[in-house]
Amino acid sequence: MHEYVIEGGYPIQGTVTASGNKNAALPCIAAAVLTEEPVILHNIPEIRDTGVMFDILKAIGAEVEQLSKNNWKIQCKKISSTSLPSELTKKVRGSILFAGSLLARAGKCEMMPPGGDVIGRRRVDTHFLALEQLGTKIAVNGHFDFSTNKLAGADIFLDEASVTATENAVMAASLAEGTTIIQNAASEPHVQDICNMLNLMGAKITGVGSNILKIEGVKKLHGCEYTIGPDYIEIGSYIGMAAATKGKITIKGIRPEEMRPLKNSFAKLGISWRIDGDELTVPNTQDLKVNNDIGNAIPKIDDMPWPGFPADLTSIMTVVATQVEGTVLIFEKMFESRMFFVDKLISMGAKITLCDPHRAVVCGPCMLHGDHLVSPDIRAGIAMLIAAMCAHGESRISNVYQIERGYEDLVTTLQELGAHIKIVEVEG
Repeated sequence: MHEYVIEGGYPIQGTVTASGNKNAALPCIAAAVLTEEPVILHNIPEIRDTGVMFDILKAIGAEVEQLSKNNWKIQCKKISSTSLPSELTKKVRGSILFAGSLLARAGKCEMMPPGGDVIGRRRVDTHFLALEQLGTKIAVNGHFDFSTNKLAGADIFLDEASVTATENAVMAASLAEGTTIIQNAASEPHVQDICNMLNLMGAKITGVGSNILKIEGVKKLHGCEYTIGPDYIEIGSYIGMAAATKGKITIKGIRPEEMRPLKNSFAKLGISWRIDGDELTVPNTQDLKVNNDIGNAIPKIDDMPWPGFPADLTSIMTVVATQVEGTVLIFEKMFESRMFFVDKLISMGAKITLCDPHRAVVCGPCMLHGDHLVSPDIRAGIAMLIAAMCAHGESRISNVYQIERGYEDLVTTLQELGAHIKIVEVEG
């Protein structure tokens, strides 16, 4: 096991290239099961979660080959098992994405409930709703047993705009008989990536990028070569890190249109950037002051489904707000435990009032001091790391496995940007 040791007070400075979108990589990896032919995926981030997904593929009989850094070849000529290893499924939430692809390819999938971040209840009901309407029988007895004699198209209205449920339904519907309509579908960039990849494989999906998807089932899918998009959550994390440490960073390989949902919320904290082609630069001349609403009212930063502000960035915004002059309300609507990490920020000197499991009032700027922190999930972990980089003195972060599930080559990248961070081995 290892931990991070961070000496705070050093602004980051330099240039990075955005990694591939973690949340696009996971469904695209699962989708390789849908064909016997080779699938080549580019820009796959080398993180813990993608490693687990590749291990699951190998366990069910796929041939997996790394062609070069971030580039992989997958071929699933035959399915040797439709039962996912429990020690792997509990490591990553995205393991549930094999339900849709295995149902379409082999007619069944058995798995333990998926793992992942501990941020409150994470429903699988929407997955069940969609897959049942497509003709799946589901038994729950400590584990999930999915089976079908034949998948058939259906008119589905999701009870929430769930990203992974949308992706599961789209994969299953691609090889179902007939037409499927998915209303209240998620439309995030990573959902668009899996739809675009499936279309390259011969699927017939329209409405990509909207909340209504239409899928005409086909009899067979073929291989493809696909490059996933950049991780806008990682990009937002680096934007927040640069602003909070009063540094300057240029991020290459962005999609400008994906920055629009982030812009307004960051602007509420006085944070801006400039975009030149596929490069985004955060200057070190930010006027970090909260921009109050009309009538001098306290502004609110809240998350919502795409194209709203992403829920995965609310933890980062909470930390950044501690370094900004003024008061802001952070309203995280989706997960009832995600904001509980703020007790550690308070112990570091942050002025935060946790109103309830979803809302926190942050008053800044605050002088933070180093502390021993434990990462509960990916996004709280990176938020704690940003806090440690702002703090006076030394901090230590444990359970960094959670951070490394979502950020590629993080320590090396931060060292190259001038952060004082190192890895130390610990027992346990």
